[in-house]
Amino acid sequence: MLAILKKGVSVGLLLGSHLFIGHLWASSKYVFGYLIIPVRGAQPQFNQGFSLYVPVWPLENYYPGRDFETGLPGTWMFANYKKPAPPHMYSDAEGGLGWWTNTRFPQLEPKFEIGGVGPNFSEIASGPDMGAGTWSKPRGKYAVAQLSPWLLFPPDEINLKAGQAGQLFGYGYMNLPLLPTKSTTDGQNVPTGGNCWTLFLNAKNFKGPVAFFLPYFWSHFGLTKPDLIGQLLDSRPMNPNMAIQMETHYIACAVAKASNGETYARIAPTSFPANSRQGSILVAQSVLYSKQALWNSVNRWFQGGLPSPTQFRPIGAFHRTFQGSGYSTWEISLKGPNGKDQKIPIDFTAFSKSFEPGPYGFGFRWSQSWVKQHNGLVTIPQYYQLKTNSRGKPMWEPIKKGNVPPGTGLKTIVWKTPKENPSKPLTTPFATDPTWQNPGPATGPYYAHLGDGTVVTYYWYKFEDQPALMHAGLTQSDRDQLQKKVELLQRYWTINKQYMAPPRLGSLASLDPGLIVHPPKRLGLGYVPIAVDQRLAKR
Repeated sequence: MLAILKKGVSVGLLLGSHLFIGHLWASSKYVFGYLIIPVRGAQPQFNQGFSLYVPVWPLENYYPGRDFETGLPGTWMFANYKKPAPPHMYSDAEGGLGWWTNTRFPQLEPKFEIGGVGPNFSEIASGPDMGAGTWSKPRGKYAVAQLSPWLLFPPDEINLKAGQAGQLFGYGYMNLPLLPTKSTTDGQNVPTGGNCWTLFLNAKNFKGPVAFFLPYFWSHFGLTKPDLIGQLLDSRPMNPNMAIQMETHYIACAVAKASNGETYARIAPTSFPANSRQGSILVAQSVLYSKQALWNSVNRWFQGGLPSPTQFRPIGAFHRTFQGSGYSTWEISLKGPNGKDQKIPIDFTAFSKSFEPGPYGFGFRWSQSWVKQHNGLVTIPQYYQLKTNSRGKPMWEPIKKGNVPPGTGLKTIVWKTPKENPSKPLTTPFATDPTWQNPGPATGPYYAHLGDGTVVTYYWYKFEDQPALMHAGLTQSDRDQLQKKVELLQRYWTINKQYMAPPRLGSLASLDPGLIVHPPKRLGLGYVPIAVDQRLAKR
């Protein structure tokens, strides 16, 4: 703890990372934890996909720097394992809206990330031709295939339009019969399942499928770990008992001890959307799907039947309701008597109460005496005092600004974006790797200018020639058959049709308009935009 002397009062001050007061830097303190949303599970047949709506809003009124990491409400899609389940193994599809420490080009609004997690985070897939590892040793960079010819997927994730505060963004994954089950993987006697978990978005300016996880991303782990064969998402349906939570890893915070011996804290201004008269809607229409919703009709279509309707069929949909009260596990750590960090919860219930704005919605209602409302946002209390609750446990209780001793220095903090080195470009081995040049793009380069201040360079590839599919353990015949299916999808499943049911509780959010693209005339069907470079635009 850093001790300073101010106006004759001895004050120990611990500051959020990058926060500067006077001439002193201090060690990091931050808020972390979860907002728990009590959603019900579903019957086992609703294991072929999910969708939900979550609001888009700036959690902070400034960008706190690269330590900032928090998701907005989201979920985790795990495989429904065969018994016995593999021991001590974590693998799923997660991601969603948020901010991450590896975000290269940040903005106030969240971005959307595909989050495919290989066993125990050995590989991570973030989007088409992007993920963990290096280009010489990729660990998930080739795990996702671009499907849409109308939405560019940039290397630094999907941008949301600036200036939004509470509009609802719909997303989810549906299993589509794009690839057959294969009896081998890389020529070995290890099967690859045919599950193609396909990302669907529902925004004001884009609707429909975007990209899908290649089954090979999951199945190839069986080559070295036989106990995983047939247990991952390429082969297994999803587990319908999915949690919905808001996971927060870092909100800047300062802690100070006053001369009277009391301990106080201040968190950076943190807001929620004022998108309901009653409070903040955080989740709407969490829906799980069986094969009747989409898979069956698409499978008949691909076998020569009529084109599948785009809208997910209600007969195959299970709308989840919410049970009980939501709650917070947000904590601030403090050094305990033994010198170790003591994680102390914030009394979130002092200024909030969960509510259901409709049969399929969930949010928090705010105590007007504790929060401030402005520009479509509700800002929760910034100041807290360390107290003891009714069970004798320490807890951070909200306190009015005027009751914070001036000697703590907490009221003079100015939260602002730190000075950090300019972000380096995100590049691919487009010019040097044969995968990117053989067969290579059909045309390009093209350029997209985005709201985060970047320019994305992209090329148009024939769908089956995109680099991710060249790394997917597929034969030329496999890719040709997949190409025919994708051309059908692109012909009939356009961005102006309805897929997931529209939100009942609010208006739709918009994607960054710079991401909406259109294929060149001579490449109208069967081609996709593939980003090869993203960097800050020259000023």
